[in-house]
Amino acid sequence: MPGSLTASIRFLSVLLTAALFVAIVSLVAAPQALATPPNIPSKSTAQTQLNALRVAGEGSMTGYSRDKFPHWITISGTCNTRETVLKRDGSNVVVDGACAATSGRWYSPYDGATWYAASDVDIDHVVPLAEAWRSGASGWTTSRRQSFANDLSYPQLIAVTDEVNQAKGDKDPSAWKPPLSSYQCTYSKMWIRTKYQWGLTLQSTEKSALQSMLNTCAS
Repeated sequence: MPGSLTASIRFLSVLLTAALFVAIVSLVAAPQALATPPNIPSKSTAQTQLNALRVAGEGSMTGYSRDKFPHWITISGTCNTRETVLKRDGSNVVVDGACAATSGRWYSPYDGATWYAASDVDIDHVVPLAEAWRSGASGWTTSRRQSFANDLSYPQLIAVTDEVNQAKGDKDPSAWKPPLSSYQCTYSKMWIRTKYQWGLTLQSTEKSALQSMLNTCAS
């Protein structure tokens, strides 16, 4: 009887160890929550939009200031645009009474890094504000530039690694692409949709870079 009991205990111990191992493997192998801005077009739609964009020389930076694109604005209650995107693009995000994220997890699709502090994450303007200025926004009203800088309806804002966002700066796709090559298809579709939606122009080198990235898309 004691031997039978010992064998049963050992068997249960083996089962529990195996179950724990499977749980850990599943947790590690589980896909990361991917930041997904709204209204990313299909490959065919993006191609149509890219073809429709007007190619023009790069405009001047004369008069440019980030202050001419007011952000971040209040979206709901105490939450501004940055905080709204942090909640949208993160997993298990907890905020305090001022809507500041106190905990959560953010997966940056630009480089494949995962962060657990909101301070390690930037909200990237897919089409940078300075790039927009050079592409037609210099002639907009401040109200329209504010809407562009806080656009939550189209794929213009995304939570990414702060250092990657800073390395991007105001570069267009001919000078910068997401380090994670598998995301370059999606990035090109987001860029195209934003420029198309806001009626911005693009340069020939920018168009060529976008076309190359779009060609990598399966759909």
